[in-house]
Amino acid sequence: MKTRILAVLLALTLMMAGTAMASTLSDIVKRGELRVAVQSGAAPYAFVDKNGDHAGSMVDFARDMADRMGVKLKIIDFDWDGLIPALLSGKADILAADMTPTLKRHLKISFCDPWYYVQPCVFTKEGASFQKPADADKPDVTVGVLLGSTGETIAKKYLPNAKIKTYKGGGRMIVQALLAGHVDAGVNDDLAVLTVLPDFPPDSVRVLDDRLGQGKDPLAFAVRHESVNLWQWVNLYLKFAHSDGSYDKNVKYWMESTDWKKDH
Repeated sequence: MKTRILAVLLALTLMMAGTAMASTLSDIVKRGELRVAVQSGAAPYAFVDKNGDHAGSMVDFARDMADRMGVKLKIIDFDWDGLIPALLSGKADILAADMTPTLKRHLKISFCDPWYYVQPCVFTKEGASFQKPADADKPDVTVGVLLGSTGETIAKKYLPNAKIKTYKGGGRMIVQALLAGHVDAGVNDDLAVLTVLPDFPPDSVRVLDDRLGQGKDPLAFAVRHESVNLWQWVNLYLKFAHSDGSYDKNVKYWMESTDWKKDH
């Protein structure tokens, strides 16, 4: 009798789990809207352009996802430290930011397959004495990072003797802090830094040649743990995007050139 009851309970549990897994994807279709959380101000990933429209590589991917789902796209802006809470609270279905999958983050959310790879770097003012990352690892050096970012983790690990100062917002905030003299150096992914440098005075900031860490870091979309079917759908979408050329078109325009600056 107990065995039969346990079997029934197990079956009910599996049915409920299956319903939960499918709910996010089916809810998106029923709602007719895909809600995507981004951090604007993080060009070329996501930002608000000169026309007041959301733009960027991840925004274009999200727009393509919505088109292929046959639903409308709703982009929702959050600060970096508000992205994961927005996803967990159900305000967003997908988190689309230049976020690196980590074991700690995966305790809260599920990352899809990586779609791009970047490398953490150290940058400083032109004319500063720093020649390699180790030169910034001193008690009298203040290093700017984005709050809650992989750059913060990397800086604390590889520059343990430096003073770490956190900022909320996009990578532009650290460059501004550097030029204003609030920090002596900054740590962020190299693409995010190189993308914003043309917006500042020429030859005012220098990226050190040597990179931090053990190699390139992956970037990935993320969903809630229970959104298994949506997680599978995003991974399948990335495979289709690679095969039909839309992935290459996106990356070449947004990540491997600055042509988008003329249009946005």
